[in-house]
Amino acid sequence: MTEVGGIAADQLASYVERIERLEEEKANLMADIKEVYGEAKALGYDVKILRQIIRLRKMEDHERTEQEEILEVYKRALGMS
Repeated sequence: MTEVGGIAADQLASYVERIERLEEEKANLMADIKEVYGEAKALGYDVKILRQIIRLRKMEDHERTEQEEILEVYKRALGMS
């Protein structure tokens, strides 16, 4: 293992290359996701609402319920309910 300034150069290069590959994969996945949203939009689905649904589905039930309750309180306070 080659060390430069106390840094294992081979190991560092390995990490950098792995991160670069993952970044490339991430970019490809993001392009795929964008394409799926485009397909959904072409069929008349509201992409903004789809994104909101995806975000909500990632939440735990108790988190989602708490957020919805707080939203209702805020809406009532602003006369929106």
